Amino acid sequence: MAMRVDKIRALSTDELARQLDDAYQELFNLRFRHATRQLANYSEMPKVKKKIAVMKTIMRERELSGE
Repeated sequence: MAMRVDKIRALSTDELARQLDDAYQELFNLRFRHATRQLANYSEMPKVKKKIAVMKTIMRERELSGE
């Protein structure tokens, strides 16, 4: 599940945006399953949050560099 930062940086901006949308959807599903007591592995939520943070950081770096 976890992608390395260098692999995320290699993605195009459009692909990165799609991956970010997928990660937000995954986080939503995890939160929903947690609320309904169906989530067995709670450690997935922080992993997805970190993945989102890394993607947003890379997108912001690209925005500031003018790509």
